[in-house]
Amino acid sequence: MLDAEGRILYVGKARNLKRRVCSYFRKEVLDGRGGSAKTAALMAQVTGVEVTVVHTETEALLLEADLIKQHRPRYNILLRDDKSYPYLHLSGHGFPRLAFYRGNRREPGRFFGPYPSTTAVRESLNFLQKLFRLRDCSDGFFSNRSRPCLQHQIGRCTAPCVGLIDKAGYARDVDDAVRFLQGRNEAVVDGLVARMDEAALAQRYEEAAMLRDRIAKLRHVQEHQHVSGGGSEDADVIAVAERRGIVALGVLYIRGGRSLGTRTLFPSAAAGALPGEVLEAFVSQYYLDKPPPDEIVLGAELPEEELVAATLVARAGRAIALKSSVRGTRAAWLELAARNAEHAIDQRLAEDATIRSRLEALGAALALEAVPQRIECFDVSHTQGEATVASCVVFTERGPTKAEYRRFNISGVAPGDDYGALRQALARRYARLKRGEAPLPDVLLIDGGSGQQAVAREVLAELDVQGVAIVGVAKGPSRKPGLETLVLGLGSSVADADGTVMLPPDSPALHLVQQVRDEAHRFAIVGMRARRAKARTTSPLAEVAGLGPKRRAELLKRFGGLQGVARAGVEDLIQVRGVSREIAARIHAVLHSGTGDGEDGGR
Repeated sequence: MLDAEGRILYVGKARNLKRRVCSYFRKEVLDGRGGSAKTAALMAQVTGVEVTVVHTETEALLLEADLIKQHRPRYNILLRDDKSYPYLHLSGHGFPRLAFYRGNRREPGRFFGPYPSTTAVRESLNFLQKLFRLRDCSDGFFSNRSRPCLQHQIGRCTAPCVGLIDKAGYARDVDDAVRFLQGRNEAVVDGLVARMDEAALAQRYEEAAMLRDRIAKLRHVQEHQHVSGGGSEDADVIAVAERRGIVALGVLYIRGGRSLGTRTLFPSAAAGALPGEVLEAFVSQYYLDKPPPDEIVLGAELPEEELVAATLVARAGRAIALKSSVRGTRAAWLELAARNAEHAIDQRLAEDATIRSRLEALGAALALEAVPQRIECFDVSHTQGEATVASCVVFTERGPTKAEYRRFNISGVAPGDDYGALRQALARRYARLKRGEAPLPDVLLIDGGSGQQAVAREVLAELDVQGVAIVGVAKGPSRKPGLETLVLGLGSSVADADGTVMLPPDSPALHLVQQVRDEAHRFAIVGMRARRAKARTTSPLAEVAGLGPKRRAELLKRFGGLQGVARAGVEDLIQVRGVSREIAARIHAVLHSGTGDGEDGGR
């Protein structure tokens, strides 16, 4: 379904297309009496319908999921957090490495997970290193050691890199770690007990004591593993909760019969939808291009459960069970997933209330006509003029909207010219917003004093952007939090004679300003460091259009390195074979500007 500008509003599938499409055009649906408010709002915008016919229902389900992921229609239930989940990876090396991994699982070796978060992976990795002492260093680091590293000295690695453990001994530790990750704790403990007894009989008391401590740690883990199936099940348990227009999905990960933790997702456009519809959207969008576990336990029956199950089986090439009516351990898992979803909603509502109160306080502090709904903040970061990057972060009534963050690689300004860098970033950003790329903010925060605030006023005036409150955030003399001064400009009704106002340290408005300013600062520094690192590992000559690797090598050879090329004039450069006057001018410009053309970056 399309709107007047051809944007996709909704994607759906049906065996009987005529009946399904006609159902949207019934009078009681259009006026909101016979359907949901969301459907009525959708139909008020629909001006066209496009139909694609496929051979089977499975093809329709796959096409629907692909189109939803590609176009993210406003009225479909969407997963906001669809990035790949982290794993533990045991490499295929002779002395395998156990390390954090995220990405496609094409690397040789074995994968364990997925884990609900990077924190869960790192906590597991930390415990496994203490317990089984497997290496986590890269293969290059491993191959070039002449003495044990710090990991060995603090008791987290057996130092196979320098031969302090043989291949058989290391392989035994690897096998124990694998069995532990598979949930076979008793088998690991039994093996360790046998080894401890053997070491004690042979009077290797230090080894026996180390094995005794390892057994004690494993027993401690078993005592604290409250949610356990007592078997080797691999399952994802998914429950839905809804309250006050917020829908949350709680996903509990069970691997080897053990809980790896939970993750909460907040799908958009899901308010008012039935639990089964929300679950079907999640399963269709997530598992059709990722390997599912053997069992998926659901908090409600899916509307087209047989079709979804058959499609998952066809894609995975093995049996996949979808279960919604469960008892015993699985019912306990489902209850835990639902409890986590409810808790996540409580947290979201509390956060929303806090943000709303802070927005109201900021509106009052700035004497705005209405409570601000959207804030943008700019900051500029560089290292003594090198790798200048400007950041723009966006906050709404839901907090930071990271999908709308932007970075600007600054070019064509003098090194260290913060005003010029800020002017360029603001001009690029608000020229695009004038063209409708995103809504204009109600408040524009600038990290800086009266000079930066004046630059922002000039840029927005040149672009004829009106209705935006421009506020500079100047740090106090000691740069301590709570002593910031807000620069509003002369003539402000709430500012002092010099155009500034200082809010109390406990002001909710000041806390919001600090949060947004600090996030802009963090985002700018991350971008600057990445740009600086890239500049130091690549040659500036690579930025010159029309200058290939062979001619770059010839230039460096002719002038004895990059500094010699930089000292050369255009007339000197054209003496090199294949370098025209136009290319020589480009080389000279790049090497003497210190920056290349920057482009806007996403998150």
